[in-house]
Amino acid sequence: MTGETHTSSEYITHHLQNLTFGRLADGTWTVAHTAEQAKEMGFWSLNLDSLGVSIALGVFFLFLFRRVAKRATAGVPGGLQNFVEWVVEFIDGAVRGSFSGRNALVAPLALTIFFWVFLMNFMDLISIDYGPKAAELSGLHFFKLVPSTDPNITFGMALSVFALVLYYSIKIKGVGGFLGELTMQPFQAKSIPMKLLFLPINLFLETVNLISKPISLSLRLFGNMYAGEMIFILIAVMYGASLLLGSFAGLLQVGWAIFHILIITLQAFIFMTLTIVYLDMAHQEHH
Repeated sequence: MTGETHTSSEYITHHLQNLTFGRLADGTWTVAHTAEQAKEMGFWSLNLDSLGVSIALGVFFLFLFRRVAKRATAGVPGGLQNFVEWVVEFIDGAVRGSFSGRNALVAPLALTIFFWVFLMNFMDLISIDYGPKAAELSGLHFFKLVPSTDPNITFGMALSVFALVLYYSIKIKGVGGFLGELTMQPFQAKSIPMKLLFLPINLFLETVNLISKPISLSLRLFGNMYAGEMIFILIAVMYGASLLLGSFAGLLQVGWAIFHILIITLQAFIFMTLTIVYLDMAHQEHH
């Protein structure tokens, strides 16, 4: 959108559109040039920007921690090693406080989730115009830098956690124990007729409770980050309104960016903590 005049509505719509690859109605596989084409591609399409940035950040996280681990020293550690050790100890404390079972996967998973989500959220502090402008220079039409503002990414992570919850629920409790939790609580009875009466009610309530876990996990992260990105976009719109509003927008941008540091960290921590709690519930047997 460089060098062109656009309305505020067009500016906002452009910055909220992902770089989408998919199949058009005529059978052509291509990158969407308009929001209408992206919508036409439907469910079986890929948001290349969200996937590319999230994978790149994941690789950066692995590279950074591997480098620190290889260069770790028992002597006086450097600043980066100090930071990584502090984060690892913090995550270890969070796991010990929320997870009562024994599973070597939980702590590394919690560390990965926290840092990966934090890095994806951190991209929201980069100017919202950098992504679209870089895309234009590359001959592309759209590019969003914040993967966690894409519900496909947040749902993908939440469903992965949900799959682990189901796996360990069945592994620890067995198929019978898992089905028993779905059908024998919260309403319980000693007589068989009452048990049969409560069975469909319990199944409905527990199924809703189970399904709500990945939905709430994903939508909480998506909603908070999407709202934060929208505020940055609205502040950017103010720059083109007038000199007075532009000066006020500069103050707002700095203030919101400082406050947003807390939000992006808190959302990563919440996603990690809920993952630990859900896995802890999967490891507990109810009698």
